Amino acid sequence: QLQLVESGGGLMQPGGSLRLSCAASGFTFSDYAMSWYRQAPGKERELVAGISSSSSNPRYADSVKGRCSISRDNAKNTLYLQMNSLKPEDTAVYYCAKGTTYYFNYAMDYWGKGTLVTVSS
Repeated sequence: QLQLVESGGGLMQPGGSLRLSCAASGFTFSDYAMSWYRQAPGKERELVAGISSSSSNPRYADSVKGRCSISRDNAKNTLYLQMNSLKPEDTAVYYCAKGTTYYFNYAMDYWGKGTLVTVSS
């Protein structure tokens, strides 16, 4: 059974950092692109970052570019998101998503349940 389980969310301070993890199981993790999306209250879900199966050509939303890094450990079947200089507008539920092929093409076919990140003083 395919599973994506996010962790690492919580209450964060403005200007602080976070590291989210997504543990994948039930499929060959190293064969697929992966991504992080987020959904803020009252807003549509948006892409944060995406990465290919081989970790090449990561993509980032303009809103996080320069303070965000997506990475993966195919040996551990785990996807990561490091975000620095957190802002209140980063408050959202963050979702891990599985791509449909090895390269990142914005097409996702499975989503985790999400982890809530709240940035507030």
